[in-house]
Formats: sequence, C-alpha cells, structure tokens
Amino acid sequence: MTLDQKVNETFAAVTGPFVNLIFAPLPGTSFPWIVLWLVVAATIFTLYFGFVQFRFFGHAIGLVKGDYSDPKDAGEVSHFQALATALSGTVGLGNIAGVAVAVGIGGPGATFWMILAGLLGMASKFTECTLGVKYRNEYEDGTVSGGPMYYISKGFAELGLPGGKFLAVLFSIFCILGALGGGNMFQANQAHAQIAGIVGDYPGWITGIIFAAVVFAVIVGGIKSIASVTEKVVPFMGILYVGAAFIILMVNYDMIGWAFGQIFAGAFTGLGVAGGFVGALIQGFKRAAFSNEAGVGSAAIAHSAVRTKEPITEGFVSLLEPLIDTVVICTMTALVITISQQLIVDPATGLYQLTEAGTSIATVGGTSGVGLTSAAFGSAISWFPYVLAIAVILFAFSTMISWSYYGLKAWTYMFGEGRKSELTFKLIFCVFIVIGAAANLGPVIDFSDAAIFAMAVVNIFCLYFLMGLVKKELISYSSRLKAGEIRKFKH
Repeated sequence: MTLDQKVNETFAAVTGPFVNLIFAPLPGTSFPWIVLWLVVAATIFTLYFGFVQFRFFGHAIGLVKGDYSDPKDAGEVSHFQALATALSGTVGLGNIAGVAVAVGIGGPGATFWMILAGLLGMASKFTECTLGVKYRNEYEDGTVSGGPMYYISKGFAELGLPGGKFLAVLFSIFCILGALGGGNMFQANQAHAQIAGIVGDYPGWITGIIFAAVVFAVIVGGIKSIASVTEKVVPFMGILYVGAAFIILMVNYDMIGWAFGQIFAGAFTGLGVAGGFVGALIQGFKRAAFSNEAGVGSAAIAHSAVRTKEPITEGFVSLLEPLIDTVVICTMTALVITISQQLIVDPATGLYQLTEAGTSIATVGGTSGVGLTSAAFGSAISWFPYVLAIAVILFAFSTMISWSYYGLKAWTYMFGEGRKSELTFKLIFCVFIVIGAAANLGPVIDFSDAAIFAMAVVNIFCLYFLMGLVKKELISYSSRLKAGEIRKFKH
C-alpha cells in the first residue's frame, strides 16, 4: 500500500462514524437529514422575517453601491468588499463540479429545486450576518473579530441562556477543521487535477508550494489584504465564468426555451431520471445547500469585518450572496450542460438514459463532475476548457483565502488574539495546502465536508434562539428608513 492509501484507511476508520452521522439519510429515504435541517431553517427564517429577501432587495443593492456608507463607521472593509470576500468563500468548485453532479443524477429538473433553495437561503444569510456584526468585538487598533462563536456566546449570555460558551467553542472546532479540509485541501487537490489535465501529469506538491506561497502572501496582511484581492478576483472570475456560459447559450440560443422546459418538466415529473421527482428534488436542494453555505455561519465571519454602525445593513448585503452563487452561477452551469446535450437521451422514449449501474444519467464520453462541465463548455468552442481551467484555479484560490480567514477567527477565538497566534494558524494553513495538492485524500475531504455541515448544526440550533433579536433590529431599522432618518452619503 502507498502512503496515501495507508493514511486514507486509518483516517476513514477513525472519522467514518462522524461522517456517516452528519450525512445520514432520513429513515426509508435517500434524503440527507442535514439538507432538510438547512432547508427547513431557511423556510422558517423566510416566513418569520416576512420575505425579507424580496422586500429589501433594492435597499441591499444601494448598500453594496455605498449609498449609505459613512466613512467614519467602525470596521475594516466596505460592504462590497465584505460581500466579495464571503462570495469568494462560497463561489467555488461546487458551482462547476457540484452542479454537474446534481444534473447528472437528478437531471435538469434538479436546477429548479436548486434555485428555490437558493432563494430561501437568502433569509438564513440575512439572519446570521446581522448577528455577526451586532455581537462582534471591536479593538482599539481598528480591527474586528466576529462570527457565530461571538454571537452564540454573547447572545446566549444576553438572553440568560446556558451553554453559549460551550456551543461557541464547538462551532470553532468544526470551523477550523472545515477550513483546513474543504476550504483548503480539497481546493488545492481539484486545482492540481485541473492543471495536470491540461499540461500533463506532474507531482502535486509543486502546485501545492506555488499555491501556498501566493496564499500566504495575501493572508499575512489580514482581512484588509484579503478583501482588496477578493474585490478584484471575485467580479473578474464571476464575469469570466458567466460570460463564457453566456456565449455558449448564445451559440445555442434556439435551444434556451427547450432547456427551461426540461428544467420545469423535470422538477415535477423527474423526466425518467434515477429516483424520479424525488431524485431531482434531493439533488437540487443538496447542491444549493453545499454551494451557498446559507446557515453554515461561515459568511458571518467575513461580513463581521464591515464598516457600519447598523448591524442589519450587513444582513441585507449578505442576502445577495445565495442569489449570485446559486440562482445565477449554478443555473448558468446547469443550462450549459443541458443545452450542450451532454446527457444522453433515448431516441425511442425521449427519456434520459441511465448508466449501467442505474444511479446517474449516461453522458457523452462517460464524463461527470468537472469533466462533464468542461465537455459541455468544449462542445461549443474547442478552447473553452482552458477558460474553465483558469476559472477553476481562481475559484480554488479565492475559496482558500476566504476560508483561511474563517479558520483564523475560530482559532483566535479559542487561543487568543495576537500576531504570534495568528501567524501560527496561517503557517499551518499553508502546510495543509501542500498536503492537499500532493495527496489523494478521499476520507479527509469527506470528513472536512462533514465538519462544515456540523458548523450548520450548531449555528442553526442557536439562530432559533437568537432570531428574535434580529427581528427587533429589522423593525427599528425599517421604521427609521421609512421616516427618512437613514440618510445617504455623497462620495
């Protein structure tokens, strides 16, 4: 056995039970309970706050543009920079590879449920990011620390509830594990696979060292440095990817109506895919939850660094995230895969053909994941997979720098603020980039995915107790906005 295999086997034996618990299906179904946990919470927050994601959508756009930003407010980054940093943590390989997996199993109909879950998830983001700013720590040197670990411990204390400190530490442990795995090693691993696919096979540690050096150069400067990079990288990679998808849709413009027909018909009938209607629903909800991280609590850490004295404003800004991530970018991927006809249809029945195993739809060339998305892009213009490779590398890089900040804040919550403590975590983070790129660590990735969703278990449980505090903020702010007390600033 190789060293990789030995590590994998030992690790799987130790962490298997935890991974199985987090992703366990509901009895008698194949629906993971954790996805239901996220979707139910998103629905409750949507109803409790009176569809806040639609009522304050226009105001959220105004905030991102800086119309209401007072330069004298405490904080480290602008509304736009905070949104870009949080987006760079969520817009990643899930939008490219994950959507391909969802459509490959659930058919085009999975897209409909993905969009629905994305729209509901906007309310979860609103709730957690408002609390992130409300309970953040502001230090004399102008820096801030915030996120679920702060609002859980402080919010519970304010309400006189027990266990806040314990739950905050538990969240922090899961956050560090998730940052080192899913937010880091997985990204390095996938980026190396994509580069090796183009330039030929070479040792992964080379990719790892290059990535580690670039990431360290960015994160050593703290959130201001991270935000100044993400505010440039995120719009660029978003426009690059959506632009590329748009060109393919234009080349096949006559099929756009048909593709939407497939999405709507597949959402309610299943169009003969594995698991039918339920299969499409599960895959759509699962992909949305995995992609936009609404309810996980990670984004609240980035949004806490914003310059504002009104916590609710960052809640409004953050609700744009699932819209951009899931409703726009994931839908683009799904449309490209559907329109490029990479999914094989049986000419006799007009239904999708399943693979021999019967677990997914047969594809041209037998591709899946990133390969399926790459083939879909390449079907229209031969050199498009190179554009996709650049997007994958940028997505991986931007996800790493955002998750390094999430992990860092969880680390300093447990081990104390200070340059020495911060530098220790940043160095550990960069070592894990090299390991991730060099090794084939399946169970490690499974475990870190489970850790990220374990964050959601703790976070959402606490949000149910704290959402009344957000309601008070919302009522106060909206009445002052109507009365004209919230003024715009000229810049």
